[in-house]
Amino acid sequence: MAKKTISNSKEILSIILGGGAGSRLFPLTADRSKPAVPIAGKYRLVDIPISNCLNNGIGRMFVLTQFNSASLNRHIKNTYHFSAFSKAFVDILAAEQTPDNTTWFQGTADAVRQGLRHIERSESDYVLILSGDQLYQMNFAEMLENHKALDAAISVATIPVLEKEAPEFGILKSGEGYIKSFIEKPDKSLLPDWVSDTGEEMKKQGRNYLASMGIYIFNTKLLLELLRNECKEATDFGKEIIPYSIHKYKVASYQYDGYWTDIGNIYSFFEANLDLTKAFPSFNLFDEDQSIFTRPRMLPPAKISGTTLEQSIIAEGCIIHAAKIERCVIGIRSRIGKGSTLKNVYVMGNDYYESINDIEQMATQGLPLMGVGDNCKIENAILDKNVRIGDNVKITGGNHLSDTDHALYGVKDGIVVVKKHAVIPDGFEI
Repeated sequence: MAKKTISNSKEILSIILGGGAGSRLFPLTADRSKPAVPIAGKYRLVDIPISNCLNNGIGRMFVLTQFNSASLNRHIKNTYHFSAFSKAFVDILAAEQTPDNTTWFQGTADAVRQGLRHIERSESDYVLILSGDQLYQMNFAEMLENHKALDAAISVATIPVLEKEAPEFGILKSGEGYIKSFIEKPDKSLLPDWVSDTGEEMKKQGRNYLASMGIYIFNTKLLLELLRNECKEATDFGKEIIPYSIHKYKVASYQYDGYWTDIGNIYSFFEANLDLTKAFPSFNLFDEDQSIFTRPRMLPPAKISGTTLEQSIIAEGCIIHAAKIERCVIGIRSRIGKGSTLKNVYVMGNDYYESINDIEQMATQGLPLMGVGDNCKIENAILDKNVRIGDNVKITGGNHLSDTDHALYGVKDGIVVVKKHAVIPDGFEI
């Protein structure tokens, strides 16, 4: 059966929320916004919602951001080019001072409120609001069709979750397709009153609670009315706008049963990347109907010599002489030296290749080359972009390590994150 897509490109506009300072993803967000964080060796987080939109016929998008947006701006400018005859665009709306507003974004609803003049000019019937830090592949055309069929004013994408997960989310109760009540991060003692009919398959898995995914469709006229008049002081969709609206308007639940994860912290980010190395990963990068788009790079194929590879992803442009790489994601232009072993590691790669002159200069200064040196042992770690790791370095992440923030690296939930541009000398141990 043919996949549903949105045929009228002017019918719906997408707003992608770039998030706040991204403190839970620090140090990966030290000098980049959350949507610009590299994922899967060659993409950026923002590529996920943009690709979902493009795969569903939505070609008009605004990305709202205010923190460390330079690299995000550069990525979007270099990636999303459309025909001169197309009305498609992906534009950044950064927080800015205007005569009407002199403050930064105070929350998700306030961020959209400050961009209303741009939304209004789009003349769309619907506005799709997405998060910039989630991993999923959803058919928004089906969600919009469900929205229209129920004559809804607002639709909330929901996902069935387990009892142990429910206190981490906004939990909804629905009936006949509409949301009847909402509670934000309920205490475990309250959960028996919030069981929903999630369908036989989900019930078998113990997924009896409907959690909000932070994905919404609004009728444009209502969105303008809510943000400008009815809820003009509200700053957040999940905590204020949605709870207010369910008692006044038709708010539909669109249940999504596929893979979805909120990449809000280092642990979830790390696990989402390593999950991609499975034989049948939860998130399918190889689905041609749901392609993930990113910046095209004219890089040579990866070159691998004398390396045992187990359950790993290797991006293009890599030069690898390692002894063994197991359950790793190796990003673009990565260099890994002889005798090194990596297990459960995400290597983000490099932004450029070092020239012969660069290599000679580094040698005279006693500095290691970009990438991982010889005879290193690295486990349970994330290596950010452009790191220089010397020879005989040992990095072993795990629960034995306490959370810390060092000049060269950070540790969160036992995962060692070597910071962008860090220089780790020969023989260094973590």
